[in-house]
Amino acid sequence: MHELTNRILVINPGSTSTKIGVFDNDLAILEKTIRHDSDKINSFENIIDQYEFRKTTILEALDTEGINISRLRAVCGRGGLLRPIEGGTYEVNDEMLKDLKKGYSGQHASNLGGIIAFEIASGLNIPAFIVDPVVVDELEPIARISGFSLIERKSIFHALNQKAVSRRIAKSLGKRYEDLRLIVTHMGGGITVGVHKNGKVIDVNNGLHGDGPFSPERAGTVPAGDLVALCYSGNFYREEIMKKLVGQGGLVGYLGTNDAVKVEKMIQMNNEKAKLVYSAMAYQVAKEIGAASSVLKGKVDAIILTGGLAYGKSFVKEISDRVNWIADVIVEPGENELRALAEGALRVLRGEEEAKHYPNPVKDTADIK
Repeated sequence: MHELTNRILVINPGSTSTKIGVFDNDLAILEKTIRHDSDKINSFENIIDQYEFRKTTILEALDTEGINISRLRAVCGRGGLLRPIEGGTYEVNDEMLKDLKKGYSGQHASNLGGIIAFEIASGLNIPAFIVDPVVVDELEPIARISGFSLIERKSIFHALNQKAVSRRIAKSLGKRYEDLRLIVTHMGGGITVGVHKNGKVIDVNNGLHGDGPFSPERAGTVPAGDLVALCYSGNFYREEIMKKLVGQGGLVGYLGTNDAVKVEKMIQMNNEKAKLVYSAMAYQVAKEIGAASSVLKGKVDAIILTGGLAYGKSFVKEISDRVNWIADVIVEPGENELRALAEGALRVLRGEEEAKHYPNPVKDTADIK
């Protein structure tokens, strides 16, 4: 007996492009990147004002590709900067739309994903979903304590890719994601190391501008006292410091580029500084993985390395050589966010899990001093 075809449209908005995909169950029948004219994008006062324009371009692209949207069973958008929520697939509702439109945790193009998905789905009388946004927060209470009573550790990480890769690895091992203890490291422009225990990410570094290894564009953890002194030196504005932490930190700050391929070429040309800095990034990733293993008391089923940097064989080897005594290292390079979104929607359509109701808030621990 053949499985009912679940045709899903997935939408992943970026700053100047929108990636779309159409999946029939697990089969991708269309994956396309729509490039937007920068002048057109910049003509909108707020990111949220772009949704009608982007929706129109998506529908036009689908029509050009010969996709009959009346055959869709669901539309799934990239989750935006919402309230902290536990992981899973959420059906877009009025409360979510309100938070996406006002930018509850900030303005970002990803906020458009759920809005556009809802706009298209409502016209077809089918459900709209989001899956594992970056604000997924499943931290255990002990992991929230920073040591500085005015600041709580936050969970902001590559939740969509980390959880999707974990599910795929679990399936390949013949096990359930919810039964495994994993350390998953997403290595891209930012680097996040998540401790996955029984389907929850119970500890993870703040990959935006908080802590953890430095990355191609981000400084990660820096000596706090020295940072405070720099902030009050009178030489920098607040915005300049933030740029040095996010965007101009990491490889960019040391070597002037965020391109790992270029750094590897510099190393091949005997650039000793490039070699040292690149090795230091691998060293910090490995050290973070080692710290993460202590959260699981050393009982780790697998260490997963994923994201764009996982294509770098020498970089991966430097990390693996330091951590493979903890557990087997599995390398899953790149990230396929369109497929991850489709898989989240598909689990609901197949009845493998129930769609969650937003906001499904994380317990507030702000009063812990």
